[in-house]
Amino acid sequence: MNDSRFSQQTAIVTGGADGIGKAIVHRLASEGAAVTLFDVSAEKSAATIAEFAAAGLTVHAETVNIADEAQVRAGFEAVAARSEEGRLDILVHGAAIVGPTNRRITEVTTEEFDLETAVNLRGTFLVTKYALLAMEKRNYGRILNFASIAGKEGNAGMSPYSSTKAAVIGLVKSVGKEFAETGITVNAIAPAVIRTPMVDGIHPDQVKYMTDKIPMKRCGTLDEITALCCWIVSPEASFCTGFTFDLSGGRAVY
Repeated sequence: MNDSRFSQQTAIVTGGADGIGKAIVHRLASEGAAVTLFDVSAEKSAATIAEFAAAGLTVHAETVNIADEAQVRAGFEAVAARSEEGRLDILVHGAAIVGPTNRRITEVTTEEFDLETAVNLRGTFLVTKYALLAMEKRNYGRILNFASIAGKEGNAGMSPYSSTKAAVIGLVKSVGKEFAETGITVNAIAPAVIRTPMVDGIHPDQVKYMTDKIPMKRCGTLDEITALCCWIVSPEASFCTGFTFDLSGGRAVY
């Protein structure tokens, strides 16, 4: 690990109070970035900041519901106020909800689908938009949105989640092209099952269904996903944009 790879860079990680987001916050901060986590839970955020402080890492937090434009705007403004000349170098957008699992579409309510769309798709649109507005000022930036293998292949029993993650992939393809002639890249990552608290909350039959499709027959680890994510948002990944990276243990091979 390079403890200075992100020196003098400013980063935002959504969903950063636990799970994959928390692991990414830790790695970015360990490698020199000034990180602000966005999370809907002020309590979880405070606990995460205290844990990192005990390890010698300074991280900030903003309480943000990513489906609410006013909250997203305020979160970005708070980060700009703390950073040099309002700079933003990195956005890793991992906040999402799983929604209904192990249920056919005929058993999913419209209200459940609308909530999933608001968080997973509108939230992605909002944080991507406001990150780009900040990054345009310096003509540099790295945006990484979390999609899912479910967005590529579709997971039975998870139609709302699969639909929104497919939409994230489409958004990244489009926006990556829009900013391809700038110093800003926009990419996605489509992991298979990564062992996190969110996965622990999914119906066991659904987890087995997803894991059985992975040729390696195991979940991915936090170390594996943070390593790939932090390369994608580094200066090294300068010729990658509009792309969805796989981390699927062999499930996706295209």
